[in-house]
Amino acid sequence: MKYRLSPADQGIIPHAVTIEPYNPDWPSMATHIADQLRSTLKDNLQTVEHIGSTSIPGLSAKPVIDLIPIVKDLSKLDAQQQSIKDLGYQWFGEFGITGRRFCSFTSPTGQRLVHLHFFEKGAANIKRHLAFRDYLLANPQIAKAYEQEKRRAAALHPDDSLAYNDEKAAWVQQHEKDALEWY
Repeated sequence: MKYRLSPADQGIIPHAVTIEPYNPDWPSMATHIADQLRSTLKDNLQTVEHIGSTSIPGLSAKPVIDLIPIVKDLSKLDAQQQSIKDLGYQWFGEFGITGRRFCSFTSPTGQRLVHLHFFEKGAANIKRHLAFRDYLLANPQIAKAYEQEKRRAAALHPDDSLAYNDEKAAWVQQHEKDALEWY
């Protein structure tokens, strides 16, 4: 999967890639964000899943909390867009993935802190992300190999997060396939 921008995906610009040692505060940060979303979206929010490298204990990662808030009704979420923006998130719409609503929270200094990947319950991309997360949790040696792949990609593209994602995409796609078979 390529993460290059299309003309419709305005507003996302590449940023520097920093891989940091695992931070034991990441799970509580994810819980705090999930609580904010529950309070804001109320009955439209079914659940929030912590995904990405920050959800894997011991794994070095970009210090960006990735969450999948699963909503009951995507059109209702679209109507709640301003409530998400009021929490400080930028709203990017699908951003290259059909059925997703992507939002990003950036610090005042420009550091990306949170990515929200909203999907409606039953969306196929939910299973893909959860399978990959759970596969890494169950297979520490593969998680460590993923950390090495991320470090390799970051060394090649330290100032371009989109090129970093493209660089590691083949590795991720192969292991997502394995994870889905395992799941």
